Amino acid sequence: MLGEATGERRLLDTEDELSDIHSDSVPLEVRDWLASTFTREMGIVKRRPEEKPKFRSIVHAVQAGIFVERMYRRTSSMVGLAYPAEVIVTFKDVDKWSFDVFALNEASGEHSLKFMMYELFTRYDLLNRFKIPVPNLITFAETLEVGYSKYKNPYHNLIHAADVTQTVHYIMIHTGIMHWLTELEILAMIFAAAIHDYEHTGTTNNFHIQTRSDVAILYNDRSVLENHHVSAAYRLMQEEEMNILANLTKDDWRELRSLVIEMVLSTDMSGHFQQIKTMRHTLQQAEG
Repeated sequence: MLGEATGERRLLDTEDELSDIHSDSVPLEVRDWLASTFTREMGIVKRRPEEKPKFRSIVHAVQAGIFVERMYRRTSSMVGLAYPAEVIVTFKDVDKWSFDVFALNEASGEHSLKFMMYELFTRYDLLNRFKIPVPNLITFAETLEVGYSKYKNPYHNLIHAADVTQTVHYIMIHTGIMHWLTELEILAMIFAAAIHDYEHTGTTNNFHIQTRSDVAILYNDRSVLENHHVSAAYRLMQEEEMNILANLTKDDWRELRSLVIEMVLSTDMSGHFQQIKTMRHTLQQAEG
């Protein structure tokens, strides 16, 4: 993927920098650690048995420390969102159906949606393609998490949103559909998955209709919650610090919004059987 290719280039740059550290300027034990930590080639530098630590190694260790700090600062600025080590471990399985979203939520300090959104926006190079400011994405994702926790919903919460977002990613890469989608459509799918149950009350549409709730009155009893999820999420982006779509062209913004509305409203279970009927009819036509 594009994100992995970018990471590969960064890794190669790091290996080049490591090769510039000569054996007489940094002790081999430090070089071993640097190589094993910042490259894929573990133990790339071997200690010669006859070598013994010298007093000047202390000075060299300080020099190496400065190098590591500089490289850490550079890496952090590239990444944009610091990943705890445990989060990195969980993301090794992000392409699998068996991905453990609960492990991610625990490793991230209950910020699974934020990290999942950032991971996929990065992997698909959406940040660069659509000039999405990283601070805006992080603020938007964190605010989504607050909204998902608003009603203390045991199911339609931020973990569920992260799970659905990862599942959409899995389907895109394992069915090959991503090769048929435009970058804007990929953005729409990931974005829609992330917001699709935002501020879910934990009650059904029928409950809202029967109790004549404010949202039922607002949306005229039609896909009450689904309309609210989209509308409330888009209202967040009215705030400048959360507007992740600020740099889209007018045409892209309109197309994205149309796609997102269509996808989220389609999660209304009242239309489930009609969707299944339509899909079966389409498949039968293709076979014929």
